[in-house]
Amino acid sequence: MRSAFLALIVLTAGCAPLAPCPKCPPPKPAPETAQYLEFTFDGLPGWPSAGLERSLRAFLAACPRSGAFSQPCARAAAVPPDDPGAARAFFETNFVPYALVSSDGPDSGLITGYYEPIIDGSRTQSGANRYPIFGVPEDLIVVDLASVNPDVRNMRLRGRIDGRRVVPYLSRGEIDARGVPAQVIAWAADPVELFFLQIQGSGQIRLESGERIRIGFADQNGHPYRSLGRYLVDRGELPLEQTSMQNIKAWAAANPARLKEALNSNPSYVFFRELPPAAEGPPGALGVPLTAEYSLAVDRRFVPLGAPVYLATTDPITEQKLERLMAAQDTGGAIRGAVRADFYFGTGAEAGVAAGRMRQQGRMWLMWPRGEPPPRPD
Repeated sequence: MRSAFLALIVLTAGCAPLAPCPKCPPPKPAPETAQYLEFTFDGLPGWPSAGLERSLRAFLAACPRSGAFSQPCARAAAVPPDDPGAARAFFETNFVPYALVSSDGPDSGLITGYYEPIIDGSRTQSGANRYPIFGVPEDLIVVDLASVNPDVRNMRLRGRIDGRRVVPYLSRGEIDARGVPAQVIAWAADPVELFFLQIQGSGQIRLESGERIRIGFADQNGHPYRSLGRYLVDRGELPLEQTSMQNIKAWAAANPARLKEALNSNPSYVFFRELPPAAEGPPGALGVPLTAEYSLAVDRRFVPLGAPVYLATTDPITEQKLERLMAAQDTGGAIRGAVRADFYFGTGAEAGVAAGRMRQQGRMWLMWPRGEPPPRPD
């Protein structure tokens, strides 16, 4: 975060040229870009047997009805429900598949999973429920750089005012130690469950009365996300192949004295907002409820939100092929890369088990409206 603020200063201030250094550090690698390689439907693995009716409904739920998608969205609304042939004809007639390939490596990438957790808590603080679930702090400020330099139009800096200076916002450890000037939406019973709730970005709080509160992502403290699993692997606490959510929770239960240090290794902190109760899933980045097993979180620099994406990966529980047409409807702080996605499994403990085990390699194809040039990466 601190380096990001220095970058802002460089962007807005003139600098005298520096003399050549006697021993210069190696140049930074070029930023990742994406290639969109035109494909055929026949070449997609598993496409001939893929069921597409639910894929069509998921796509319709957040169909971007402007720009390149205006005509496909209008046509999708006219496709009769529960008609496999009509759904297949719609996609094959209106879209062209493009294989996503990253400039950083091969045409495959990491596919993880996420879900909507349900954790225990209360509206008021008590001995059992003492970990606050914060709304957006009053002193959190967001600096949008689009007006400064169009090359960084997707970058937003978060910080706070300290005297006459803008400084980075508090880290996770500082927030846990000092608190923040924000509404407390509810109080959680378990700090580990709250930690994973923040990673998922949305969830439900189950009150003692049986009532549930649904909360969703509202903002973030601006610090980079650091993987707790990677922290434990680097310190020899868990082997890499065992860094599932379930095994991390088991480690936390067995090491309470070291838990705070481990949690604080991820300085990123998520703030929530309370959502109206609804029977559907939690809202994604497009503001519409996610569809279990058909919604995908992507890096919007390379995959426009709302677009259909064909995914070819494997199920971590059975190692069976998982080949499905998904809808790109969400984003995530850890979802960075052209061939990188997070598979939404749904709500509750069963979905959590599947999501916690999902760490597979996979390939992705962007479905782009026929007749339109493929998107330019942001």
